[in-house]
Amino acid sequence: MELLSVCLGVYYGEFTTAAASENLTASQGKALTVLRRGPAAMRTLARVLTCDASNITGIVDRLEKRGLVRREPSTSDRRIKNVALTAAGENVADAIRAKMRTTQAGLDGLSDEERASLHVLLERVFVPPTGP
Repeated sequence: MELLSVCLGVYYGEFTTAAASENLTASQGKALTVLRRGPAAMRTLARVLTCDASNITGIVDRLEKRGLVRREPSTSDRRIKNVALTAAGENVADAIRAKMRTTQAGLDGLSDEERASLHVLLERVFVPPTGP
């Protein structure tokens, strides 16, 4: 647990600094990171960012004002708004990732097999199983 705490502290500190260099809060930066996987409903973003729905509205409003995300109607339910990255948002997300040199150097020091093992282990620890 202690080593995990240290690792997450280093990652979060580096991520926060990288996001701030792009004039974003850590939450705004994390929203861009989540949206790299594809458009997401506002409710999903709130859950992933572990924040209240009213907070996610403010985060998305500020990102949208900067042209980093756009709201789109859901194809399955017109009451739901999905949030998607714009090209500018992708560029900023890439810039944040590029500035995370300590994290990247650590990952680069692993072989492909070690990175794959780390991925599997992190999923086992942090991603809840799906299904009934």
